[in-house]
Amino acid sequence: MTSTMQLARAEREEFASLLEGLTPQQWDSPTLCDRWRVRDVVAHAIGYDPLTRRQLLGLLAKGLFTSGGANAVGVAAYADTPPSELLSLVRRYAEPRGLTAGFGGKIALTDGMIHQQDIRRPLGIPRTIDQERLLVALDFTLWAPRLLGAVRSRGFRLDAVDVNWSHGKGPEVRGPGEALLMAMAGRRAALDDLDGPGKTQLAQRL
Repeated sequence: MTSTMQLARAEREEFASLLEGLTPQQWDSPTLCDRWRVRDVVAHAIGYDPLTRRQLLGLLAKGLFTSGGANAVGVAAYADTPPSELLSLVRRYAEPRGLTAGFGGKIALTDGMIHQQDIRRPLGIPRTIDQERLLVALDFTLWAPRLLGAVRSRGFRLDAVDVNWSHGKGPEVRGPGEALLMAMAGRRAALDDLDGPGKTQLAQRL
């Protein structure tokens, strides 16, 4: 069985392959993350890995007094970093370290998968996500700190139509596993790919 750290590495390597093919204009394109361009999402996805424990604590402390918290502080630190350097960081830290290595690499895997879709969806670049990786991300998103997909989807039954995954009770919301993942992460854009009697209520909640 593949370890979650190996799955996280594979996800980041695929992320790097996507970024390698983007044009300069695409690097500055908007994403599903409010006010974040592609370059900002990449900076967020990889920005925690190079930090020492002391640097991480400093970043978290500064985030307490900054609008947008530590994530905004981290992204701002890479505001002038060229795309080529951001790509190099993604490749250098293909195997997660520090904060993103938490839960056996599940943080990096899940965060990376969601943010890769934050980029791919607006740019119209689809992908077929590895099923093993997707199942791990779906399960982890239910309870992951800051995501808590189970809370966001409470009162609904989520059913993936392309992988063997379901969760919850109540009016059904069904669709591809990727769309369910993105909905649990609060991305309204994913609703277009979902169906079922619970869709309208879930849309109101998001």
